[in-house]
Amino acid sequence: MQLVIHYRGNESGARETAEAAESFGAVTRLIQADICQTEDRARLVDETWNFMGPPTTWINNAGADVLTGDVRHRGFAEKLRLLFETDVLATIALSRRVIDRWQNDASASQTDPWLKTPPSMTFIGWDQAPRGMEGDAGQMFGPVKAAVMAFANSLAQQVAPTIRVNTVAPGWIKTAWGETTDSYWDGRARRQSLMKRWGTPEDVARAVCFLADPTNTFCCGQTIEVNGGWDRTHPR
Repeated sequence: MQLVIHYRGNESGARETAEAAESFGAVTRLIQADICQTEDRARLVDETWNFMGPPTTWINNAGADVLTGDVRHRGFAEKLRLLFETDVLATIALSRRVIDRWQNDASASQTDPWLKTPPSMTFIGWDQAPRGMEGDAGQMFGPVKAAVMAFANSLAQQVAPTIRVNTVAPGWIKTAWGETTDSYWDGRARRQSLMKRWGTPEDVARAVCFLADPTNTFCCGQTIEVNGGWDRTHPR
C-alpha cells in the first residue's frame, strides 16, 4: 500500500503519521504544500501521481486551526476568513484538480477499469453544520462545513459512477481542543452522544476507511455522521 501524507507546516506530525502507517506495511511519501496557493495545489497533485500513479482514494482533511493555534487570539472575522479560504475555497479548487486528473486518466484508459473499482474522494464535514449551534464556533464552523458538505453532494451528482464522493461528518471528537476544554464542554459532549462519550480520531478513521474501501462500490453521495448517535432525549 502506498500513502501520500500532505502537510503545510507540521512536519513532525506528518512524520509521526507516516511512522504509524509504515508500521502497518505502508510505503509513505510526505509532501509539503499550502493548498491555499495555486502552485502548491498543482504540485501536490503532480507529486502524488508521480509517486503512486492514480490514487484509489483522496481524503480532503486539510483545515485551518482557529481553536488551538496562534490564530485563536484573533477576531471572529479573521478566523472566519481563514476558514473559508482553507476549508472551502482551497479544498474545492484542489478537489476539482484531482477530479480532472482522475477523469483524464479514465479517458486515456484502454481497459476502462473505473466502473468496476471507481476511485473515491471523501470530505470531512461536521454533524452540527446542518442543525446549527450557538456561539462563535457555531457561526464559524457551521457555514464553512455546510459549504463543504454541499459541494461534496453536488460533486457526487456530477462524477458518479466513475468516481465516488462521500462525506464523513464527525461530532464531538476529542482532539487537542477537547483535551483541554472545561467541564461544561466535556459534559455537553458526553450528554449529546447516545454512547455517552467523546469520539476519537480512530472512530473517524474507521468511517473514512469504510468509504475508501475500493470494494465499497455502492456507497456514493452519502454523509456518515460519526457522533455516537445524536441524543434527542430530555431528562424528566
